[in-house]
Amino acid sequence: MKSKSITLHDVARAAGVSLITASRALSNPGRVSQATAERVQEVAAAVGYVPNLLAGGLKTRRSRTVAALVPIISVPQFLPTIQALTAALDREGYQLILGQAGYDRGREAALLDAMIGRRVDGVVVAGMLGDSPAARRLRQSDIPVVETWESVDDPLDMVVGFSHHQVGRAVAEYFLQKGWTRVALATGDDRRAMLRAEGFRSVMGQVPTATVPAPSNVASGRRACAELLASVPDVQAICCSSDGLAEGVLTEARVQGRRVPEDLAVCGFGGADFSAHLAPSLTTVHIDGARIGELAAGLLMARFAGQAVSQPVIDVGFEIVERESTRTAH
Repeated sequence: MKSKSITLHDVARAAGVSLITASRALSNPGRVSQATAERVQEVAAAVGYVPNLLAGGLKTRRSRTVAALVPIISVPQFLPTIQALTAALDREGYQLILGQAGYDRGREAALLDAMIGRRVDGVVVAGMLGDSPAARRLRQSDIPVVETWESVDDPLDMVVGFSHHQVGRAVAEYFLQKGWTRVALATGDDRRAMLRAEGFRSVMGQVPTATVPAPSNVASGRRACAELLASVPDVQAICCSSDGLAEGVLTEARVQGRRVPEDLAVCGFGGADFSAHLAPSLTTVHIDGARIGELAAGLLMARFAGQAVSQPVIDVGFEIVERESTRTAH
């Protein structure tokens, strides 16, 4: 028999149980004896039965799915958020559908329309949707939305993040505490990176800047560093918009014979795992991405349960983690 023709009735008949018992054994095994649950599950696996989630969703008006949109899947800083979100949703019986928007508002809108069409129960977005057409459609659909990795006072629905402008200010103040005044920026051209650059300049004033296309990486970091060293040979420190970009800056500085941090200090952003294992180890702005994922899942679960969310705006903050790339001798 082909797997596509197998129904729950077939499973129940083969296991010698009623239809409702078979359903409970597969969807909520705690409601039947362990022996019955194991027998039904073994039969279902043997005959190739796959539950029709759409049919169940039509009855409950739940798809048991949540959509998550990130700019680029491979960006290290978003991975802990996606992993924690996936684990938290899985514990509650929900599955995650992941989409990559590629820093493209049009692509983001198309993905959101597709998710709305598939009747996802909730949406998690890395970034702010603003007053875009996609945001308006989400608002009309009444689907719970959690925007993450940023923070505003008036989100579309709920938000878990932090202020990128404040990150930039904090790094600039850290540079000033070190006594560095001949500084520069190496930044991606995406909106969040530009907010951090704006915050940095609000403290330091206008500084030499090398801007690269998002997503930034080691190669673009090398190019940015070469550009800055050519235009500002006596630069003391470079603030980078990502750890990947900073790794490229470290590499190019070493190629050009600059000692880090003695000749050139470097700071990244994101708190990627690899940043602690570079040589020299990289000072970075650490964001608790896993906590963002867990909190986003918690907000969605509350809304799914019909509960009021008392704190729809959660600021997780950030921390400058000092390592060898900026550490001065005392």
